[in-house]
Amino acid sequence: MADLCRILTPVLALALTCQTALANCAADTMIVFDASASMTAQDFNATRSQRIHQARAALAEVLPEVEDIRRIGLTVYGPEAQDSCGGIRLRLPPRAGASADILSEIDTTAPAGLTPLTEAVARAAEALSYRTRPAVVVLVTDGNESCGGSPCALADRLAATSADLTVHVLGYKVVWDAFASHGKRDAPYFGAEVVARCLADRTGGTYASTESVAELTEALRATLGCLVFGGLRRGSDRSSH
Repeated sequence: MADLCRILTPVLALALTCQTALANCAADTMIVFDASASMTAQDFNATRSQRIHQARAALAEVLPEVEDIRRIGLTVYGPEAQDSCGGIRLRLPPRAGASADILSEIDTTAPAGLTPLTEAVARAAEALSYRTRPAVVVLVTDGNESCGGSPCALADRLAATSADLTVHVLGYKVVWDAFASHGKRDAPYFGAEVVARCLADRTGGTYASTESVAELTEALRATLGCLVFGGLRRGSDRSSH
């Protein structure tokens, strides 16, 4: 019996790992998109495109690949507020085939305001009913919390109260700001470009620091795509599986 248990234990572990990956693949997802004023920054090259347009280009590459794999929604923070920290809006609840609607929302958004990313992630989690069902949040940001929120305290709360919530944090062309507001309980996160990395670390998610549209595209593909048997199953590859 002991020998049989030694044989079955790895098999059962693999089965549970695969079940977890498949559940995560099917989980409703909210993209939390940074539309703060810093997203108007331009590269010093011939195109001089703004960060928001570059981030949209990455999403335009990935969303059509994955929109049939999972239901996806959109929360945006930054613009449309009477004060610089109040611009958090649930633009779209999770839905199938959401690619065109999400891209349209981002394309018509004019960046403004500060970075209330902690509250934005909290609201996205609530929209996903994260306490009772598996869910995924993908935060795309170019900076640190600047509205007094505590992303690490939120990470602890989400990890303690969720049914199975995973938060991925994708930093895009982030410049470390030693004077950003990290909240009273958050110290600068050693070795990370953004303090919000702890949201990923404490919920089993991925943190990626990206500096180009190509890198952001791959990070989006890895977090919005489907992990099956240790390999990334991309939306464009579905017919071959």
